[in-house]
Amino acid sequence: MTYQPGRHFLQIPGPTNTPLPILAAIAQPTIDHRGPEFQALGREVLAGIRAVFKTSGPVVIYPASGTGAWEAALVNTLSPGDSLLMFETGWFSTLWSKMARKIGLEPEVLPGDWRTGAAAAVIESRLAKDREHRIKAVCVVHNETSTGVTSDIPSIRRAIDSAGHPALLLVDTISSLGSIDYRHEEWGVDVTVGGSQKGLMLPPGLSFNAVSEKARAAAKFARMPRSFWDWEEMIAANANGFFPYTPASNMLQGLKVALDMMREEGLDAVFARHDRAASATRAAVVHWGFEIQCRNEAEHSSTLTAVRLPEGHSADALRAEILARSNMSLGNGLGPLADRVFRIGHLGDFHDLMVTGTISGVEMGLAARGIPHRSGGVEAALRVLKGNNEPAISAAE
Repeated sequence: MTYQPGRHFLQIPGPTNTPLPILAAIAQPTIDHRGPEFQALGREVLAGIRAVFKTSGPVVIYPASGTGAWEAALVNTLSPGDSLLMFETGWFSTLWSKMARKIGLEPEVLPGDWRTGAAAAVIESRLAKDREHRIKAVCVVHNETSTGVTSDIPSIRRAIDSAGHPALLLVDTISSLGSIDYRHEEWGVDVTVGGSQKGLMLPPGLSFNAVSEKARAAAKFARMPRSFWDWEEMIAANANGFFPYTPASNMLQGLKVALDMMREEGLDAVFARHDRAASATRAAVVHWGFEIQCRNEAEHSSTLTAVRLPEGHSADALRAEILARSNMSLGNGLGPLADRVFRIGHLGDFHDLMVTGTISGVEMGLAARGIPHRSGGVEAALRVLKGNNEPAISAAE
């Protein structure tokens, strides 16, 4: 590629743009991870991250990607051969089930259509049939990054309780943490998995397990091999602000600033900003005349929108056109959605002007590729951003 002037628009659904104050904090000199300066930092971030998960319990921080936190959630709570119930909502729920099988667990995957969220009634029905309680955990992706579908976690908790089943509830919030309202403790989640590179506005490199008392009790009897991922060693060291092995100290310096920024804006304001951007983006997509991958309005993600192109048109060719023409990256389709959808990320550090700039870049790409659409998506988005949600023209016209 030749040089492209101007700011690159990184509009994939993660990793997201990292604000300059966070980059500056990460670039500070490395400090002694056994010294008093780090101890103060450790205590601050370990306390601050609990507010994002909305829990009073421990949050374990790993120097790893979200995939590592997936594995940590499994190996701390389960034993070889244990059965899991996992709901297929898209690419990432599928990868999590594949991991479970690779490490010696027995996942049972309830099939989904990649256009809707985890069905609480289906989960309840399956658990009710498990009278011997062979299923030890239910695993659900809160916000499926491949499809733009958000599952109703409180309804999953109610389904488990209604079935009278003791299974643990494990939830992936990698693309929703710090962007969509999530309540680990109130919703009765046992392990919540998170990552640094999306709503928390950091580069990839940190991952998280928020842990309930029930999960810690299960860990005492779990027999999956674990060392690096062991919660109790981490929690014991964290009590004094330290870690049992070398932590990603510079990333933790960045995490402190990220938490400060989120606290200053206010979590409710953060969530409202994401909701508004998502509504504006969907308004543009509908105005263009395209389908949104997520079928149900109540399950629309506030962090990304997956857009289905008409048959015969390549989503990857469109993305390449937009990158070359507007210096903007969009998310690709994954698995069966490859070259069928493109994904617009609207999460992390952004404002309304960046949303309209993104939509403008997409519309220019659509025109350049000759993909049939109704022009005026930016105006449709602006009506939402200005508080007028009435479309100028219906999607059916």
